[in-house]
Amino acid sequence: MKNISFLIIILISVYGYSQTSNEYQKKVLENTEVDLISSLYGQKGDNAAVTGGIGSEKLSDIASNIIVSIPLNNNDVFSINTTISAYTSASSSNLNPFDYKTNSFNTSNKNISKNSAENKGGWNANSGASQSITNNPLVNRGPTPWLESTGASRSDIWVNGTFDYSHSSKSRNTIVGGNISASHEFDYYSFGFGGKLAKLFNQKNTEIDLKGNVYLDTWNPRYPTEIHSYIVANEDLNSGFFRGVTIYDQNRLVMDKNSPDAWKPINTTLVTDKKRNSYSASLSFSQIISKKAQLSLFLDVVQQKGWLSNPMQRVYFGDRPNFYIGNASSIDNYTSKSNTDVFQLADDIERLPHTRLKVPFGARFNYFINEKLVLRTYYRYYSDDWGINSHTASIELPFKISDNFTLYPSYRFYTQTAAKYFAPYEQHLSTEKFYTSDYDLSKYNASQIGFGITYTDIFTERKIWKLGLKTIDLKYSNYHRNTGLSAGIVSLGFKFVMN
Repeated sequence: MKNISFLIIILISVYGYSQTSNEYQKKVLENTEVDLISSLYGQKGDNAAVTGGIGSEKLSDIASNIIVSIPLNNNDVFSINTTISAYTSASSSNLNPFDYKTNSFNTSNKNISKNSAENKGGWNANSGASQSITNNPLVNRGPTPWLESTGASRSDIWVNGTFDYSHSSKSRNTIVGGNISASHEFDYYSFGFGGKLAKLFNQKNTEIDLKGNVYLDTWNPRYPTEIHSYIVANEDLNSGFFRGVTIYDQNRLVMDKNSPDAWKPINTTLVTDKKRNSYSASLSFSQIISKKAQLSLFLDVVQQKGWLSNPMQRVYFGDRPNFYIGNASSIDNYTSKSNTDVFQLADDIERLPHTRLKVPFGARFNYFINEKLVLRTYYRYYSDDWGINSHTASIELPFKISDNFTLYPSYRFYTQTAAKYFAPYEQHLSTEKFYTSDYDLSKYNASQIGFGITYTDIFTERKIWKLGLKTIDLKYSNYHRNTGLSAGIVSLGFKFVMN
């Protein structure tokens, strides 16, 4: 009788559980999750695009990112992703290289008006050299591509916000979602939206994803000071910014401002279309090959239209005479870092086609070697109609050293051909229709070595208020191009689960 009673209890329990399990459905996301990520980035190099392909590329950036993922019910998740990035850039500062807080620029140029309304903020050639010698070690400091100025473009804050919603079917074999985003910095606004669809087959061993995004961007254009000032002054070199300012030619002779051979930009038409729109479609296929191996393939198509050039970036032509403001005796040394007090006037701003088609495709392959080690590999081929073809390959080897800690050594290699519109400083010709000296569009190879460590607390035993700590990530990467650009980034991330 005891056994029968026990059997009845078991049957009732099983039946009750089966009834409950038919009604109960595990949530896509059990609890609200919060990700906090901070990073510090620094770079240096000698090919600044703002100063025509030469000059300091020194840049530092501090960024903070917060992602909050909220389960709305069993099937729906809403996410908020916000990023604030504050940077200082030597290259961007030289949008106006004539703005610097020092009185040390004292050269043979005795004709610059220290009262000129356009020469505020440090552009003052004859305001007491003896005082600057006492107070400033850079006695010959002046406009130069090799040192940052103190103008408004020296630093900025980039802000981005993205709202994402996803819905999973009860079978978990279909996922649909959408997102909207907006970002802003001092010369650029962006608004985006998109959607996604994922289908899982073959007992969830096969997945196909389709995504589409649209970004509607608007320039608030900023231009090199000399070009903008020339246009504002109605092409008169005797007024506005240029009033009282001596301009020198390549032979260090004072230029006649009234001569037909005087300096002027080749083109006085600036940004004519402030729109820059991007449309992208992505298709990916993932397959679990075995208990240890997974393969993913992906294809993207991106179409861009509008003003795709950066109006801040100068271009210099090899078939036009050169003109300078600053210390004439430093002209012969212009391309050397020892030049601290002379600046070459631009021939034009960067100009590129108003359309661009990009097509990257590639694969990921992950392999579970054992309980301690996993192999993650990635390859991508990229091609666009500006002439750039590139290859990216990377490998990561997560190694679990304990139940809580995992190490992440990684290596990434990248190589690309040059865009057909790229040429270095003073190697473009004025007869060309499109031109840029931005080394991001040049031919180069790059390598990146990274290392990270992750702490994982599966049971979120450590808590802050109602937040249980799930993971801590600390990562460092070192990046180097064969053009001389080098950079490093360190990031620290925390993932919390709200109980």
